[in-house]
Amino acid sequence: MFKNHSDNIDFGSYKYYIRDSFLDLSKIMSSMNIKGIKICIVSDSNVSKLYTDEVKKVLNESFDLYDFSFEAGESYKNLSTVQSLYGFLIENHFNRDDILIALGGGVVGDLCGFCASTYLRGIRYIQMPTSLLASVDSSIGGKTGVDFEGYKNMVGAFYEPLFVYVNTIVLKTLPEGEFKSGLGEVLKYAFILDKDFFEYLNENLINIYNHKPKTINTIIYNCAIFKKMIVEEDPKEKGIRVFLNFGHTIGHAIEKLSNFTKKHGECVAIGSFFAIDISREMGYLNENEAKRMQQLIMDYGFDIDIPDSISTDDIIKAISSDKKQGKDGLRFIILDNIGHAKIISNMDKKYIIRGIENGKETNKRTDTQI
Repeated sequence: MFKNHSDNIDFGSYKYYIRDSFLDLSKIMSSMNIKGIKICIVSDSNVSKLYTDEVKKVLNESFDLYDFSFEAGESYKNLSTVQSLYGFLIENHFNRDDILIALGGGVVGDLCGFCASTYLRGIRYIQMPTSLLASVDSSIGGKTGVDFEGYKNMVGAFYEPLFVYVNTIVLKTLPEGEFKSGLGEVLKYAFILDKDFFEYLNENLINIYNHKPKTINTIIYNCAIFKKMIVEEDPKEKGIRVFLNFGHTIGHAIEKLSNFTKKHGECVAIGSFFAIDISREMGYLNENEAKRMQQLIMDYGFDIDIPDSISTDDIIKAISSDKKQGKDGLRFIILDNIGHAKIISNMDKKYIIRGIENGKETNKRTDTQI
């Protein structure tokens, strides 16, 4: 399944472009006969000052351009920000022929996509992710949404973009913590879908952290291909798309309980670490494979400590309110091999408790040779 990278991926109803600048954006839109409309570039306060003007410069000859930015951070991914964006679009007379561009990380992409899905019952939008996490995960597949009263992505819709445009050069400007956050999602794909990709990540850690273009393009391309495979088979998360939630059940709980002070990908890495231990505890995963995957998480520099202020009890309570709690109880994703996942329905929470406690003990060891 693992492949050398290419520049384009066809998702059927839309395309995913991997580039090293913004210059192709206008050409792609011209090829789709898009011209003479309003475009609103939606971004956050961090990304807007870096890239909004650059994108405007590429598009300024063909479109009536507007920009809207909101304060950066997960805490602003809410209905209040959506309401402000609605107001801006109404004030500037945006209609169904017009387009939104989500220029930013996962928060921007999720919020802008949700606004596009609901404004005038749906207008077109383009995903332009500027973080590794958004490039490999949240910009793909049409899942949009915002948080509600502290619960992550509780309000949302499935709504596909016009296309996804990744400019890999912008990833070089990411703070190390943001780049590493994206790697939490990259590791997830290796754990659930492809052992060859797992070995590639093992062998290319230094190249990845040194932002070697070929290596970065390869991991982005393969993660997008993996998600394409999953999404095409299960567009509305009724079956195997649930695999993509590996590490997220515990990860989302920690993210919420830390008041979103921990980054999403970091929490996914922590959740993956404990989910691996749970898989071993339940007898699905052998000791050697569990150790190899947990070691890779640690090799990539993830601190898998859960803050002392967050108890196992707190995590279990947060999990009980998770949107993955269905009529058959909690659906939990475990591994039975490197690169192969399983869905457990009506998951017995005693295994989660035991896995978290075991994981905490593992992380207390002074050496990292686990």
